[in-house]
Parts: sequence; structure tokens; C-alpha cells
Amino acid sequence: MGLGSTTKKIQIIADKAEQVYAQVDELREQLAELRVKVDTTHDTVTELKVKHEQNRALLEALAEEQGIDVEEVLTDASIDDVDASTRTGAAADADPSETPKATEDAGTGSETS
Repeated sequence: MGLGSTTKKIQIIADKAEQVYAQVDELREQLAELRVKVDTTHDTVTELKVKHEQNRALLEALAEEQGIDVEEVLTDASIDDVDASTRTGAAADADPSETPKATEDAGTGSETS
């Protein structure tokens, strides 16, 4: 009876080992595919960076030809982005139930003046 239970336990261990091996093999395949995707993505990003730099150089040359100050335009755009995000953040933080009342009060105050 001891030999039969030992055989059964060994078979269970062997089955589990096969399952683990299959999972490890599948993970190896997934890792190999992931490496290919990462390499492809890296190559694409590198190409896009080069194209971006080329486009930027071209735009700066055209802007200079037209007498446009690139740094000033970029600074203005940065300020506009900050203002827009500040306004969006303030609107998100505001209590919607208070906003209509404040508008009504402002409207009422200007009518009585």
C-alpha cells in the first residue's frame, strides 16, 4: 500500500512539473515576442525623433525667413497651455451646485445697480 501511494504522489509531481514546464515554455515564447516588439518600437521611436528634429529645423528655418521669433511663439504657447490647464483644474475643483448661484447673484447684482 505504501508503494502505491508513493507512485501516485510521484505521478502528481510529474504532472505538475509538466504543467510548469509548459507555462515556462509559453512565457519564453511571449518574452521572445515582447523583445521583438520592444526592438520594433525602439526603432520606430528613433525614426520619429529624427523626423521630428528635421521638421523642427525646417519650421524654424521657415519662421526665421518670415521674421517670426520661434522662442517667443514657444513661450506664448507654454503660457497658454498653463493658463488652459489652470482654468480646467479650477473648473474641475469648483462645486457645480455653487456655480449657478454665483452666476445668478452676479446677474441680479448688475440689474439692481
